[in-house]
Amino acid sequence: MEANLPNALTVSRILATPVVCLLLFVGSELGSWLALGVWIYACVTDFLDGWLARTWQQQSSFGRMLDPIADKLLVASVLLVLVGVDRLTGASILPAAIILCREILVSGLREFLAQLQVRVPVTRLSKWKTTIQMVAIGFLVVGEAGPHVGPIGPVEIGLYGLWAAAALTLVTGYDYLRAGLHHVAADPRPADRHFLAAPPIEPADAHDAG
Repeated sequence: MEANLPNALTVSRILATPVVCLLLFVGSELGSWLALGVWIYACVTDFLDGWLARTWQQQSSFGRMLDPIADKLLVASVLLVLVGVDRLTGASILPAAIILCREILVSGLREFLAQLQVRVPVTRLSKWKTTIQMVAIGFLVVGEAGPHVGPIGPVEIGLYGLWAAAALTLVTGYDYLRAGLHHVAADPRPADRHFLAAPPIEPADAHDAG
């Protein structure tokens, strides 16, 4: 491990994951607010680690490997715990399942294309999906302990946001799969296997937030 602040933030996001989960099982208003605080910290580090690594030129193989793992551990664990504490029930589990399946799909695609020395860029739409997803999960984490907006409570706001994120997840997941399958089917020469073009509707970005 290369010791620098971006990598430390990534590791701290992994360590924050079980803390959020344990606080959700406390089942009290204080526990929900504390869980939200840790969740917000984890979301902020998700932005900061990549930004600092690029700004300070501290990008490393360790950081590139660990950053997407930390993101997926955080989201998957908290979604599963939200089901366990009955904040996601019935049909509301469906968007969570869609999001988790997409993460598995993209991870498998990246692993396969890495063998071809192909990089999968992140689209702007994926960044919007990630932002909506993080905000929605935050509302679900705080639950009924949070403030209400008229007749709409934080859980309802979180559910609407999660459905929106799931819809964007289907779009971005399809775009990645289509681009990946096209690249694999084309079977380009080794000299051309250096970059997987992003879906034409969105520009690419160097930091994986999708």
